[in-house]
Amino acid sequence: MAKATPNQASDEAAEAPKDGSELEQSRMPFLSHLRELRDRVRNAAIFFIIGFVVCFYFADHIYDWLKLPLFNVWDTKALGPPHIVFGKLTEPFWVNMSIALWAGIFVSSPFIFYQLWKFIAPGLYKKERRITVAFAVFSAVFFVGGALFCYRFVLENLYGFLLSYGEEDQKPMLMMQDYLDLTRDMMLAFGAVFELPLLIMFLSMVGMVTHRGLWKFNRWFIVIAFVVGAILTPSPDVVSQIMMAAPMILLYNMSILLSWYVTVKREKRESGLREQERLADEQELSERRAKGEPVDDDDD
Repeated sequence: MAKATPNQASDEAAEAPKDGSELEQSRMPFLSHLRELRDRVRNAAIFFIIGFVVCFYFADHIYDWLKLPLFNVWDTKALGPPHIVFGKLTEPFWVNMSIALWAGIFVSSPFIFYQLWKFIAPGLYKKERRITVAFAVFSAVFFVGGALFCYRFVLENLYGFLLSYGEEDQKPMLMMQDYLDLTRDMMLAFGAVFELPLLIMFLSMVGMVTHRGLWKFNRWFIVIAFVVGAILTPSPDVVSQIMMAAPMILLYNMSILLSWYVTVKREKRESGLREQERLADEQELSERRAKGEPVDDDDD
């Protein structure tokens, strides 16, 4: 075996403790962790309060934006001018509070994720930090993408189907809170469903699933997608269930491609490590034989 030069030995000695020291440098006492957690929670709460106040000020504009899918469909029906009513004097106020709450969480979510990231980052390696940041960013992007997909392509079809039950002598009387609840639940459900590729990619990275198993499970997932669509969509109509099941099936098959890339890369890396271990074992056996030391059959 070729001996390492002094320069190579010094370089290896300098690089060896890096991974361990990287975590050692970030360690802190338990009380310091509690203080750090308190500061991060406080900062996240401050950002949420700011987002809540801003969204409460624009709550009427946000609600007008949420009403557009309904009113666009309403205009195509012979149901008179579109309108939404409230049955209690306090209902408009609480609707604005609910809008400010959910919109405030959404607006402040980047800052909240940042505070969460700052709290857990010291306990991670540099490579893990990069992956965590990417997952946090893409989680927000996919969630927003799912909500916007629902707003753009699903809500009008859903409300068009539901308003089809209205007639000239049977006009709908929609309450503010009920409409907000249905719209919010639909957008949140689609946002959660669009996280599927990231979930499968993470499971592939840790070796819990592979593209081979996912492909075999594909036909069963189609059934599961329609069941989940029936459960997550607050409306019992078939249209909303299909509109949720179809993207789930598409995202699942896209996730198989991501899993294939991650699995092949992981298996190649593991194969390389096993090959290195095999060569190291063979080299050790050769050195022991060269020195005349006894070698067990199990070592071969």
